[in-house]
Amino acid sequence: MSEQATQQLSRESELAIKHYENFPVASILMPRRLRKPVAAIYHFARAADDIADEGDASDAQRLQGLEEFRAELARIAAHEMPLTPLFQNLAPQIAQFQLPMQPFHDLLDAFSQDVVQKRYENYEALLDYCRRSANPVGTLMLHLYEEATPVNLAYSDAICTSLQLINFWQDVAKDDLITRIYLPLDEMAQFGVSPQHISEQRCDDAWRALMKFQVDRARALMLQGAPLGSILTGRIGLEMRLIIAGGLRILDKLEAVKYDMFRHRPVLRPYDWVIMLAKSAPHHY
Repeated sequence: MSEQATQQLSRESELAIKHYENFPVASILMPRRLRKPVAAIYHFARAADDIADEGDASDAQRLQGLEEFRAELARIAAHEMPLTPLFQNLAPQIAQFQLPMQPFHDLLDAFSQDVVQKRYENYEALLDYCRRSANPVGTLMLHLYEEATPVNLAYSDAICTSLQLINFWQDVAKDDLITRIYLPLDEMAQFGVSPQHISEQRCDDAWRALMKFQVDRARALMLQGAPLGSILTGRIGLEMRLIIAGGLRILDKLEAVKYDMFRHRPVLRPYDWVIMLAKSAPHHY
């Protein structure tokens, strides 16, 4: 790596850490011993996402920035000292908690895909993206909690994919501003919805029918993974149940505004947390 590239990567890493240090990256429900590794994972994902999305860099520059992150992961895997603060913070957490490297590479692959791919032909292609953009986070969390059994990982994948889809449906208008559409194109055509629906923020019967289909499917996927909230005990179980309740609450809000997320983007208010806490008892779902 050239000295200039090293300096640039270091600046990007430090910026990401400074930009997000004022936000609660570790839940108050999380054991203190896990807050540092969770923060390190969060900063990694946030910094990589910013490379793919933020600023006015060219696609080639964005892809190169993500390639530099892969090089840093390779140094960690080779037990070499990373070059930048972000990865110097991440390396000891990976070592201490014996975290697998593949989820980090999967996240980088998803962010690289965001740079070059703006549309998804079908649901299967979208699920493949979610497998790399969302599921790795749940995988890493389960490893931190030493709960990464095959059954738990399968439930976690369903929850994480559902959360990613929910985020997409919340942010249809926001994604359109960067020319991205995550709705499967074949399903849009099936329901008579075109990209102009999004650019014109047109919420007609066709749009509502399409989004009802998407919301119902995301809810079913969330409920498919919901048993994980009862399998996990203690703080992680409660946190997982709150995450599930939060996702389902957003879907309820999308329905309540008749899928007009253009003008009524759903957000969680204080009273929603009361409802979510009430629904977070074990075996509620």
